[in-house]
Amino acid sequence: MDGTVLVADDDRTIRTVLTQALTRAGCKVHATSSLTTLMRWVAEGKGDVVITDVMMPDGNGLEMLPKINKDRPGLPVIVISAQNTIMTAIQAAEAEAYDYLPKPFDLPDLMKRTSKALEHRNRAPRREDPVVGADEPDELPLVGKTPAMQALYRLVAKVMNTDLPVLVCGESGTGKSLIARAIHDFSDRRTLPFVTVTGADLADLEGPAKVLARVRGGTLLIDEIADIPDEVQARIVRMMDVPGEHVPRFMATTQYDAGSLMDSGKVRQDLFYRLDGATITVPSLRERVEDIALLTDHFLARAEREGAPKRWLSKEAAELFRVYSWPGNVRQLENAVRRLCLTSMEKEITRAEVSAVLGNQPETGPALHGGDSENLGASVARHLRRYFDLHGAMLPPEGLHGRIIKEVEEPLIEIALEATGGNQAKCADLLGINRNTLRKKITDLDIRVTRRRKLM
Repeated sequence: MDGTVLVADDDRTIRTVLTQALTRAGCKVHATSSLTTLMRWVAEGKGDVVITDVMMPDGNGLEMLPKINKDRPGLPVIVISAQNTIMTAIQAAEAEAYDYLPKPFDLPDLMKRTSKALEHRNRAPRREDPVVGADEPDELPLVGKTPAMQALYRLVAKVMNTDLPVLVCGESGTGKSLIARAIHDFSDRRTLPFVTVTGADLADLEGPAKVLARVRGGTLLIDEIADIPDEVQARIVRMMDVPGEHVPRFMATTQYDAGSLMDSGKVRQDLFYRLDGATITVPSLRERVEDIALLTDHFLARAEREGAPKRWLSKEAAELFRVYSWPGNVRQLENAVRRLCLTSMEKEITRAEVSAVLGNQPETGPALHGGDSENLGASVARHLRRYFDLHGAMLPPEGLHGRIIKEVEEPLIEIALEATGGNQAKCADLLGINRNTLRKKITDLDIRVTRRRKLM
């Protein structure tokens, strides 16, 4: 790499790591813990790329982006942030950030993005100064720090100001409608109506005309498109083809895998091709286990703001939350937290109280309905294809093999330990590995082992 990179972060370790890595790659680096110093460097014409944190001791990095774009048009700014919500990704896109990465970031991935930014340092700005609506909510119930959710956030930020139709896929309770609403609320159509309809709203011959009159060029979300009869789907096709001055943006949700919709005959071919401008797949909660604690804290804090007593989960209760399969996904998690906040006897919620609310561990099916049941290999293959698709034209961060093996190996060992009551000798025999190998994996994967009597 060739160029000068300005790094602004109040974490000394991050500044040191980035300085060393970028210097080894051939860049000149100026690093600071002050947003004021960064803005002075930018005003002086220094730097070919900026890497900045959001929350700095003397200001907000995102709030400085419009000024950077005005003073130095075309200067790429890469935003890194520990605020792992969709709001941060959307604000970064609205503020004309070149790229956005959550903390903790993958260093090789950040280096690759920095190299790409240096290659495009003289590109023109994408659009004129954006105006972010003053009525935007402070937060959205779309929380997650896992790679799958962060990739989803970036995809939402990319498609929100296009006119592409959007197909949102995901299990019930994953937040498909929230994703669609977020795209509308942060798009150029935010001041226009957002209308959700079902097949029943379009069953009448006058249904499509009435719906178009309601949406008035805003966003039309068709809920569970695969459940709509074929003759009504034909009306939707004709409705999408109606020319006019106030053509809405079309979105649809489905619990089925996008690839199976047309093959299974659940969606007409002509309708599928009209809706499949951009496909967003929302992962199930069991596909992003590391987000469960984050979501739990979010809902506990929300309940407290709404007047419930302050509550928190004990370590044992939090572990039960983590290993539960959550067939109802985020919606079920939210309802469970609400119930626990009302029924728990003490401030610390116990494992027994959680067990009483959740009941027995339910069986789980495929993450998305795709027809017949599939084996583990097919499920992993489908998950990986979706993971690659979420990165668009870019490759995922390097080290993919290790990350995938860890994602499979960690729950395998945890569930085996739970099944054997925490007895490592029995667990090693069950897995067919050496006990020392098991111990090393437990340490490397930071797995908590709890000994208990296994009820047979």
